[in-house]
Amino acid sequence: MSQTADLHYASLLEVTGLIASRALSPVELTEMMLDRIGAVDTKLHSYLSVTGQSALDDANIAESEIAAGRHRGPLHGVPIAIKDLFWTKGVPSTFGSVAYKDFISNQDATIVHRLKMAGAVILGRLHLHEGAFGEHHPALDKCLNPWNADYWPGGSSSGSGAATAAGLCFASLGTDTGGSIRFPSAANGVTGLKVTWGRTSRYGVFPLADSLDTIGPMARDAADAAAMLAAFAGPDPQDPTAVMAPVQDYLAALDGILGARGVRIGVDEGYLENGVDPETVAAIRAAIEMFRDLGATIVPIRVPDRRAATEAQMVITDTESFNFHRPVYEADPGKFGSQLAKAMERGRSYDAQTLARAYITRDRFKGELLRVFEGIDAIASPVSPFVGARYDQMDSHLADLVNFLGFTSPYNVSGSPSITFPVGLAKVGMPIGMQLIGPHLSEAGLLKTAHAYQQATDWHLKRPTSIN
Repeated sequence: MSQTADLHYASLLEVTGLIASRALSPVELTEMMLDRIGAVDTKLHSYLSVTGQSALDDANIAESEIAAGRHRGPLHGVPIAIKDLFWTKGVPSTFGSVAYKDFISNQDATIVHRLKMAGAVILGRLHLHEGAFGEHHPALDKCLNPWNADYWPGGSSSGSGAATAAGLCFASLGTDTGGSIRFPSAANGVTGLKVTWGRTSRYGVFPLADSLDTIGPMARDAADAAAMLAAFAGPDPQDPTAVMAPVQDYLAALDGILGARGVRIGVDEGYLENGVDPETVAAIRAAIEMFRDLGATIVPIRVPDRRAATEAQMVITDTESFNFHRPVYEADPGKFGSQLAKAMERGRSYDAQTLARAYITRDRFKGELLRVFEGIDAIASPVSPFVGARYDQMDSHLADLVNFLGFTSPYNVSGSPSITFPVGLAKVGMPIGMQLIGPHLSEAGLLKTAHAYQQATDWHLKRPTSIN
């Protein structure tokens, strides 16, 4: 790709190639991105803070290293951004809440450290729903969807989805406890990977629910997501819950991928259609047929009942959230917005039997899903029951969380990885996303399968038209 006015919409790997060949300066690229954030983000509010000077300092270091022949890899000199719940040394981390606006860590989260070691240039900290839960804090501007400001940008990683889609960073970090990578990836037309629970370290990350939280990349396409994940996945002595399984070279695994031959994709007809928007169903069915054309085998399956798993996820999330926030919340509940406060009050109210039933339900669903994966590599699924939730409809959606979270939160309960990517555009002009859910530690296979689809289609190349 030549250096044009649309460079901000290039893929991370396109930019990597230009930087590595020294056709593009990391400093000039960072300056360009900071200028674009200044011009565009006054409307979107995808960033809570921009760390411009440190970004330029890191870009200068990257430029000097590359000039000296020390190229660290695909992220070296590339401007990215992180959700504002990762500890970053000397930089405020708000967790999307005024309750934590003065928190400044004296060290980096493990994942932030690894991104810095990979040479990434961190532009700033991205907006999120308060506490990574249900809505933006009322004292903070809402993050808007770059496709249409009337529509929800997804949550809780709203800023990560919006900034990546709007050309305000080349990739971003999100977290997912009940759909918080997948919803904004679908709503903004980007590719997001919710990893296996424990595949990425959670050290130095504000929790929503410790036993459900995952961290993953959000990017323009599957190849960019693979490059991001390769930089920060893996065991961490500071996080005993990080799995010890070796990390694959996710990006190298995509080399030479031609089609999806050998991939077995499970499709449950009732699961795909019941209560789902017709446009979403049509787009996912078309994607399934494309996978068939690419050589995948489509296997009829029966997805386990999700309702109990969704309800269990909600009980676990509320309880573990209250456990984390309790000292700050009880000291001054007025600092918290209504949605997070309601969740914590629910979490405070559950008795031991209710919580025990939720954990037992989690184990049962996990076991049922393992049986499904005995004959397939991935499950094809919607992300949301509908396309393009409007902001003025969100109260009603949040009032029916079991339905709203029905395609996402069960796979937090099971700890399963899932990749979300765009497969169409609705009549209202909003992206349509689908997800492929895999067995534990199948990130490489999910990335390969989504990459094969994106080599044959161009939905991931569509850009928002409501911004410059």
